[in-house]
Amino acid sequence: MFLPENGSYERIYRDFSWEIPKDFNIGRAVSDDWAARDPDRVCLEHFSLDGVHPSMTYGELAAKSASFANALTALGVAPGDRVALLLPQSFETVVAHVAIYKMGAIALPLALLFGAEALEYRLAAAGAKVIVTNDFGLSRLGEIRSRLPDLTQVISIGAAGDGVHAFGDLVAAHPPVFAVADTGPDTPALMIFTSGTTGPPKGALHGHRVLPGHLPGFQMVHDFLPRPGDKMWTPSDWAWAGGLLNALLPALMLGVPVVASPAQKFDPDTAYRIMAEMKVANAFIPPTALRLLKSVERPRERYDLLLRSIGSAGEALGRETYEWVKATLGIVPNEFYGQTECNFVLGSAAHLGVTKAGAIGRAVPGHRVAIIDDAGRELPAGTTGQVAIARPDPVMFLGYWNDEDATRRKFVGDWMKTGDLGRQDKDGYVEFFGRDDDVITSSGYRIGPAEIEDCLIGHPAVRLAAAIGKPDPLRTEIVKAFVVLAEGHTPSVALAGEIRDWVKQRLSMHEYPREVEFIDEMPLTTSGKVIRRLLRDREMAIAAE
Repeated sequence: MFLPENGSYERIYRDFSWEIPKDFNIGRAVSDDWAARDPDRVCLEHFSLDGVHPSMTYGELAAKSASFANALTALGVAPGDRVALLLPQSFETVVAHVAIYKMGAIALPLALLFGAEALEYRLAAAGAKVIVTNDFGLSRLGEIRSRLPDLTQVISIGAAGDGVHAFGDLVAAHPPVFAVADTGPDTPALMIFTSGTTGPPKGALHGHRVLPGHLPGFQMVHDFLPRPGDKMWTPSDWAWAGGLLNALLPALMLGVPVVASPAQKFDPDTAYRIMAEMKVANAFIPPTALRLLKSVERPRERYDLLLRSIGSAGEALGRETYEWVKATLGIVPNEFYGQTECNFVLGSAAHLGVTKAGAIGRAVPGHRVAIIDDAGRELPAGTTGQVAIARPDPVMFLGYWNDEDATRRKFVGDWMKTGDLGRQDKDGYVEFFGRDDDVITSSGYRIGPAEIEDCLIGHPAVRLAAAIGKPDPLRTEIVKAFVVLAEGHTPSVALAGEIRDWVKQRLSMHEYPREVEFIDEMPLTTSGKVIRRLLRDREMAIAAE
């Protein structure tokens, strides 16, 4: 499951084979195995705005997670029970994750950005028995707890209270030794709800094999990590598959320290400060965050950056952002692709010569990816269709929680459908167009929003952009762009016309946005993806009126 450091991409892909142990456990792999070999090795560091940055070793992580596993057992948690984690990036979050895996329970990470309604939906759907949260999470939970009969225990990393256990007290009260549960690759370990860019979110259930399944892509994107001095950071919430499986857990399994940072609305200057001050060598930064980093002028002159690899995923990176990172940060960003249900299956690797502006990359060793039609037939190179992944695959989900019909609909034959449109060239590079639901039908043309958005971002006045299809009686739909302006620019009819012409001159006459609307804030999921559905639904409602 580890990549060899020598050979071409073609050779590595051809010769790779999976070797996942039959008794694999995520918790043991990211803590106890390292603690047995090198207990004083640092596994976690925390960035603090005051400049005091605490750290944790693998020995401490193994001991604390064992204590917390004993505490959960004492509270009645059994293998297979769901334990929710409503927490920011913190040492306690990692301790809780590791403890849950060690005892054979199922971790349910949730984002603190969720409102009460979204939180209640997920906790109820998963039948969570315990939740671990902080003071902010407790305030959200107070509105809904009476409507969650399955939720029997609440644990806070802050102060204890009425019906609330203190995390620190539980860890201190139980012994730091725990017999890791007997788990295999297919034993349920983790449930992550889909981001809800289209339709209601569904709980994607993963087995313990999901972590080793991520290692080839992780190593491919980050230049055969681990190397001396490597250190991982991501601004992505660890409640999202991106933050958890694209950064935190694989880094810990490979012995690479991970930097935690306080929950915040993404701030470019703070992000640069974190990377410089904490000596971050490897970063996972979603495309939206990379675009926001562009607002800081001369970052390499202002910050002592030691970055050697940047991975990016979650939505299309685009040619414009790819070229900016390369020119400004001096690093070729390695784009990769996956879904909550089946992650890290396509990737780029500049050090292997696998990189192409405007393309996601090629199939990661160990994964088979193709472009298919609705009947599940593979399409020839250069043909647009749906991105699909062949089963079996270790990163592929076990199924949707309590929804066999939705699980069945996700497949056609042995292909898992992603719902994403793409095109593969003769060399195997995949170009991503967007979700099938997001495709715009205008005057007989099928238009993917990603290319339009990438072009819009290239305009100096545009900070963020989204393109949708607006209902139109003549053309079925027209392209409408929603734009968040960069600092120093103000909305105007003239600027909207300039932006329209910018796209018309660079793409084509049928792809340019016939309408441009300026908005103050872009609707984003907790993982940083644009929720085009909200913008589209609003336009449909207006059209219906």
